[in-house]
Amino acid sequence: MDQGVSQSAKMRCFRPWSSKAADEVEKCQASHSQPVSRDVREGGEAGAQQGSEYQLSRLMRPDDANIVGNVHGGMILKMIEEAGCIIGTRHCNTQNGDRCLAALVRVEKTEFLFPMFIGEVAHVTAEITYTSKHSLEVQVKVIAENLLTGAKKLANKAALWYVPCSLANVEKIMDVPPIKYATAEEEEQGRKRYEAQKLERLETKARIDEVVPLPPNPDDSPKEQHTVGFSQSSLIHLVAPSDCTLHNNVHGGVTMKLMDEVAGIVAFRHCNTNIVTASVEAINFHRKIHKGCVVTVTGRLTFVSDKSMEIEVLVDASSLIEAKKQKYRAVSAFFTFISLDKDNKPLPVPALKIEGEEEQRRFEEGKARYLQNKAKRLANKERQQ
Repeated sequence: MDQGVSQSAKMRCFRPWSSKAADEVEKCQASHSQPVSRDVREGGEAGAQQGSEYQLSRLMRPDDANIVGNVHGGMILKMIEEAGCIIGTRHCNTQNGDRCLAALVRVEKTEFLFPMFIGEVAHVTAEITYTSKHSLEVQVKVIAENLLTGAKKLANKAALWYVPCSLANVEKIMDVPPIKYATAEEEEQGRKRYEAQKLERLETKARIDEVVPLPPNPDDSPKEQHTVGFSQSSLIHLVAPSDCTLHNNVHGGVTMKLMDEVAGIVAFRHCNTNIVTASVEAINFHRKIHKGCVVTVTGRLTFVSDKSMEIEVLVDASSLIEAKKQKYRAVSAFFTFISLDKDNKPLPVPALKIEGEEEQRRFEEGKARYLQNKAKRLANKERQQ
């Protein structure tokens, strides 16, 4: 086998979850050094039918992190989506009929519980926890492992929603094979989550046509520091084949990584310190982004508390090929960042200077989200005690 392929296989592997982590790592590496046997393939299919957990493991490298060694939140989001897509696609292809690919449509609020650093190993575990007729919920946990000490910590957890799209006809949504639930209560809780996310997705549709002003031109007169206009940033990206799924649509994880990068630039410009992703509100994928599209990812501050910054990130796309190149809103979300000192302790964040009624409206909406999330955290803390 080619040496480059062998090294890549050792860096990233997908396997059924096992409590014997070290043995599973060795088995995974060995399985990439030789052809996959029929027994292994059938075992993987059986695991998918039973709703087994699957894990992606990856060593965090310097190109995954910022200049002080904190792994980018976008990289973690990308790994989360990869694991979710794999288990979702495997599950949906355990039935007869058209082959299909699980397409990401929504990511629920995601908390970054602990920062991850260069040299740590991320273990991303995905499990299907609910299925409706045409969608499935995948819950994902990210464990950070320090290879030097063996210490592990829960760094992130998220819930993602997928729909299976036929490979023969991307517009055709396939049926999802049902899963077995441990209890009726577990199924009912999943149904409630399904109904809630469905309602929230409908409510966000009103936002997708909002026009975002272009970022300041460097030749224009400079904006006042700590204003929305001063830190607002955009990234323009041409969608390449390497960004895409088998449908030639952009991987959800690729989009989320770009969004996190833009949000990080906005946060850094506002406070000029080391910044990390603290959480992400629900990410809604409104429309598909196709190969060959030009994607514009724009981030702007909406709310700032004493120690956090809320940044709205909007993704617009337009085709380079089609005659009608009208730009459309593809994805939207709110990212929350915090500022850290050299010991990774939270720093105070400069206040946001509001200009105009529209910025004031977005600030008040952001404040309401901040207070609501704060109340939820306090309630969860009390229940745990």
